[in-house]
Amino acid sequence: MLLAIDVGNTHTVIGVYDGEKPVADWRMASLTHRTVDENWLTIKSFCADRGIPVSAIDGVGISSVVPDLTGVFESLARKYFGVEPVTVTASLDLGIRVLYTDPSAVGADRLCNAIAGFRKYGGPLIVIDFGTATTFDVISATGDYLGGVITLGLESTAGELHRRAARLPKIELRFPASVIGKETEASMQSGVMFGAVDAVEGTVRRIAAELGGKPRVIATGGLSALVAERTTVIEACEPSLVLDGVRLIYERVKRKGVADGAGAKERAGAKRGGAKEGGAKEGGAKEGATGATGPGTGTGIRESRKA
Repeated sequence: MLLAIDVGNTHTVIGVYDGEKPVADWRMASLTHRTVDENWLTIKSFCADRGIPVSAIDGVGISSVVPDLTGVFESLARKYFGVEPVTVTASLDLGIRVLYTDPSAVGADRLCNAIAGFRKYGGPLIVIDFGTATTFDVISATGDYLGGVITLGLESTAGELHRRAARLPKIELRFPASVIGKETEASMQSGVMFGAVDAVEGTVRRIAAELGGKPRVIATGGLSALVAERTTVIEACEPSLVLDGVRLIYERVKRKGVADGAGAKERAGAKRGGAKEGGAKEGGAKEGATGATGPGTGTGIRESRKA
């Protein structure tokens, strides 16, 4: 089984896969002060609750946009599962071209979304991820990662309004009954939620115009279903898209490692075989030389006499 970990700025989503089949997933807060052991106890508790033996987990894949937590989960994989984790970065052989000016600057979650989204829906494709930031990732018809758009997420927008304006309260992220609010909370909800819908539709329209075609549009992230209900632009929601991408990348890396290992063995075997063949030829050459110069009935001597 594979333990797939998606470390985001606000939440960490953890999933278990049995081959291609998702078995379970959970969400917990991304807390940088939490230790390796504390995270292990949490994961162990999650698995026990679903009847998943942790001893059955023999692989760990990690997508992380929080550097302080990347090492924590890598250490957890080594200490408690006894495996070397596959941590998603643009430097891995992902099977796609990343056409960012600096590929290493693309978040691991965005790479996972691109790979999993293209695998399921093909391209051209726009993947909208509603997280701490709302991201729009654009994949070409051939699967190239073209780039995208980053803007403030719904929770971040609402939080900043409350933080920066003394009289603006914290709000629940839901659509109000009408666009025109009759009290402060409803007015804020209208601005944040309907504003998000308009931002989605406008950004998708601009991306499509730049691409020169009609891309498919899917969404992921905790709030994706809420926004998708209010627009016809989003055709499907895939809540576990990052985890699916982690699984696909993990499997590709492991397959390539096995193939590279087999290739190395084959090359080494061929080299040893070549060395043996070379030794045999050298031995034959020595034997031929003895026959040519030795006394008696050597072939070289007879031919020399005929000449």
